Amino acid sequence: MLRARSAPTDSRQLLAAVGTAAHVEILAHTLMNAIFVAQSHRADVVVYLVLESSADYSRTIRFDSNAMHELGGFHEQAWLGKVAKALDASRGMGKEESRAVESGITVRTVSFERLAAELATDHALYLMDRKGVSMREQTFGAAPCFLLTDHLPMPKNTLHGLERLGATRVSLGSKMLFASQCVVLIHHELDQG
Repeated sequence: MLRARSAPTDSRQLLAAVGTAAHVEILAHTLMNAIFVAQSHRADVVVYLVLESSADYSRTIRFDSNAMHELGGFHEQAWLGKVAKALDASRGMGKEESRAVESGITVRTVSFERLAAELATDHALYLMDRKGVSMREQTFGAAPCFLLTDHLPMPKNTLHGLERLGATRVSLGSKMLFASQCVVLIHHELDQG
């Protein structure tokens, strides 16, 4: 799950923000690195993008690799196009509503904190934090959920809430990495098990 605090929930603003301080291209890079492998895609991967720069509600877009049929290619424009399509589908939604966008993609008006609480019922939560336990020393169960953020740090009140949900802080090293790089390293570690 990627929290994108600076990503606009308006599709036109999102697409116009590519290459700006909002760093929305991280959304596409994270999706591509989470879902694709050489000449194929990974099964059993679900990615949640939570876009929070909104005049009303956050938008959570869910990508399910098992249900997606039209992957659209391995490039930024294709994946940002899917995000924009989901944002267009979310126009006029009230709080905590859900809509199907296309096969394998849904959009909801739900916050990061609410989604984390929902996922905590069926998944072990792991917050990526360079001061956490080394990923190589951590044992993962059958349904791990990794929590990442864009270039803006997680707010302190969110961190406290995640601790109450039982989230474990996990580190990929002492250097701050892009979320899209973390995804590659997470998959590598899980593939070893």
